[in-house]
Amino acid sequence: MSCLQTVQDYALRSLGIGERLLPREDFTLCEQVTLIGSGMIWNIYFGLIAIVFGFFAATGMALAKNSQNAWLRKPAEFFIYVFRGSPLFIQMFFAYAVFVVLKQSFPFFAPFTSAWLGATLVLFLNTTAYTAEIFYGALQSIPKGDLEAADAYGITGRTRFTRIVWPSMLRLAWPAYTNEAIFLFHATALVFFSGFPVWAQRGDALYYASYFADKTFNPFIPYPILAGFFILLTLVVITIFGTIGKRLNRHLPQAVIRRPGFMRTMMR
Repeated sequence: MSCLQTVQDYALRSLGIGERLLPREDFTLCEQVTLIGSGMIWNIYFGLIAIVFGFFAATGMALAKNSQNAWLRKPAEFFIYVFRGSPLFIQMFFAYAVFVVLKQSFPFFAPFTSAWLGATLVLFLNTTAYTAEIFYGALQSIPKGDLEAADAYGITGRTRFTRIVWPSMLRLAWPAYTNEAIFLFHATALVFFSGFPVWAQRGDALYYASYFADKTFNPFIPYPILAGFFILLTLVVITIFGTIGKRLNRHLPQAVIRRPGFMRTMMR
């Protein structure tokens, strides 16, 4: 079987599209790269859903923690403390156990015992807590002069938040938030070890890497391939978030770096 045929058969296998049976023997490098790459679709799904919804939830949670109203501040502080104070791995096991118990009485919770929904929900709650703390710190760091200037111009309410508070918060929090996004995508590998089962062998990248490592008794091929995919994913995240960061800071003066000329370098 050619590598092109392997890609056609297994590139979307993690989604249930293509060849149903996994290769059993004579594993080629192309098969390992293709199947592990196919599993990365789920890792990207877990991270992307969690980070998109977690971004907006974290904004609200940070505002609640920054509120003077104790009925808003105390629940937000408790939520952030619980999810930042406990390991993500334990959260996944605990959530799976709770969903299994709940679905026995309430069939509505049956889909939550699957990784595509249950694990994604745990990742969403976890990144919401960490991101909310980052955004809260940024809210506390907004220069008082900016807020005083807004008050002097009569900018209040929603306009004050959307034009001054929220953009300033994002600019201050973006470097730390970029690290949180990278951590989140790396944390999707924990889904394989959690209690959430893989349905019909449609697992994430670590599922396929472990499959090849178990069958070949050689972990030095599939796991470096898996690491390579995560490194590429990290580069994509850094590029996207770096572009957004530059957009957020486009109005600020940029430092101009003058490179020494060729003749000046030769004279030195």
